[in-house]
Amino acid sequence: MKPLGITVHCSDSPQGRGDNAETIHKWHNERGWDGIGYHYVILEDGTIENGRPDYWMGSHCRGHNNTLGICLIGEDSFTEEQYDSLHSLIDEKTEKYGFGTDRVHGHYKYSSKTCPNFDVQKYLSDYGLI
Repeated sequence: MKPLGITVHCSDSPQGRGDNAETIHKWHNERGWDGIGYHYVILEDGTIENGRPDYWMGSHCRGHNNTLGICLIGEDSFTEEQYDSLHSLIDEKTEKYGFGTDRVHGHYKYSSKTCPNFDVQKYLSDYGLI
């Protein structure tokens, strides 16, 4: 699969608990899914952990799984390190796959959820990505 964009998520779990890609993999397995649905998970310290390979269809956003799923650990506040890592991933993936930041959205755009609980377009603007 060649990703057509990026969908930004949050884990909706408390920061400081130690959740990571392995934790999310377990949660998704418990739901009967085929492992972690996200392609990347960004920890509180900014570490980027791999989930699914980019070439695998995601399982993170009904009707939009042809996008890369990036999940920030946390509920509604994130660290500067997480935002910096998100910036790096967006830069890398938009360049690699040849799509613009107009194809980077929060999960909320496609559902009734508020995830990732911040305005992704404002974030993109504040970080000079648009």
